[in-house]
This record gives sequence, structure tokens and C-alpha cells, in this order.
Amino acid sequence: MTHQVVRTRKGVLAMRNVEADEVMHPGVGPLIEAEQLYVRQSRLGDRLRESGRLVLFDIGMGAGSNALAARREALSVPDSSVLELVSFERDLGALTLALTQPEAFGLEGEAGDAARTLLLSGQHDTARVRWRLRHGDILTELPKEPLKADIVFWDPFSPKANPELWTIAAFTALRRTAGARCSLFTYSASTAVRVALLLAGWAVGVGNSIGEKSFTTAAAVVASDLARPLDRAWLARLQRAQVPLPGDAPVDAVRRVADASQFCV
Repeated sequence: MTHQVVRTRKGVLAMRNVEADEVMHPGVGPLIEAEQLYVRQSRLGDRLRESGRLVLFDIGMGAGSNALAARREALSVPDSSVLELVSFERDLGALTLALTQPEAFGLEGEAGDAARTLLLSGQHDTARVRWRLRHGDILTELPKEPLKADIVFWDPFSPKANPELWTIAAFTALRRTAGARCSLFTYSASTAVRVALLLAGWAVGVGNSIGEKSFTTAAAVVASDLARPLDRAWLARLQRAQVPLPGDAPVDAVRRVADASQFCV
């Protein structure tokens, strides 16, 4: 068994990956984090109302919490808008296990039926939400996806467990699949992750707090889409401090970050 359900210090049930020895959404539990950090911060409902169609990449589906929260939001929008939801995951054990405790993971009723269908056939479609699964290595599957993302929920395991998914190369691959006004949200606030995003061509900002995390990270193709872009004060701290950088950072990484367009205004 690669996953197990555990109870956090906050008293909520969460999913633990045994091999990585990491708990998914350990602070506030999967349902609250999915709603507050990803769905609400991305303005998914408002953007659906404005555009009528959105493509969401759910990177690191896990137990399905982020995808299911996005589905609920899309289904609550009172018009004929369509959410194209693409979940990327190489290990389906978390969602399979979550279906055995549906109340803890938001998988009751129709949501559970949708998740079971997704596991069985790789897709579940309604008139309002088209949910597809890309099962396999994320960096292998990303270039195969024909759709361009409008929103990305980047929620794989940590750089310690999945170092290849937090590199300049990974975020560059993602940038190639991003639409013209794509925005990205992730739980990490580490300097190394922010540097990797910047060097991959993203504009980067401070994301909302969640649980015990005072900050997370938001990124976008267009800097003006960020509520709180990283500023020159952040850049000055980077230039002064000796901090860990991405594993594939070039020797002149800090200089290249300083040349990013968001710091040149």
C-alpha cells in the first residue's frame, strides 16, 4: 500500500504517501485547502462567468481534492460555461483509497461517481465539466496535452519527494502549455521554487496564506494578473542572501532573475 488515511494534529483526515512519508494538505485538511488556496484564489468561478470556457490543469491529482473543488465551483456557476479539467497523476492509489472514505474527501454522491468513472475510463463528462485523466509521469504527459491551460493548480509532493517537478525545466515545460493569460497557484513559498518559475519565464508573486503557511506562491504569464508580484525588495534579499536555488539553476541564476521583466519597471 502506497497511501494511508491519517488524522492530522488539527483533527482532520488527510492522505499520507507512505513511500514519500508526506501528508497531503497537512495544515487544514484537503477540502479547506482546495477551496481556499486553489479555487478561491484562482477566481475560477468569476473567470468562468467572464469567459464561458476555461482549461484547468490539476497537477498532482492525489486524492482528487483540488479537482473536485474545481468541479463544484464550475457546477455552481449559473450559466452554460464549460470547465475543461485535466488531472495529471502517476499514482492513482490516493484517489482509490479516498473513495473508501468519501465523507472525508468530498467524494459523496455524484462526485464519487465521477471519480470512479475517471479511474475506470480516464474521463468523466457532463454538460458543464469535462474531466480527463492523464495517467503517467507528469513531465512526459504535459507535452502530449493539446489544450492550453488558463489556470494551473501545481500540487505535487514536495521538492524533497519529487525534485524533478520543482525545477526550471519542469516549469519551462509547463510554460509551453500555458495559454496567453494563464495563472498558476502552488502551496510552496520557497525561494528556490520562485526562482525556478522566474527563470522558466513566469511572472511570480506572493500567494495567499493557508493554515500555518503565511505565504504561498502565485505565478502568471502576464505580470499584471498577479495580485502581489514579487518586488525589488524581494530581489534585493535574494541578491544578499545565500539561499538554496533550483537544482538545475545556471551559475548566473541571480543575475538572470534580476533581468526578469517584472523587476525592470
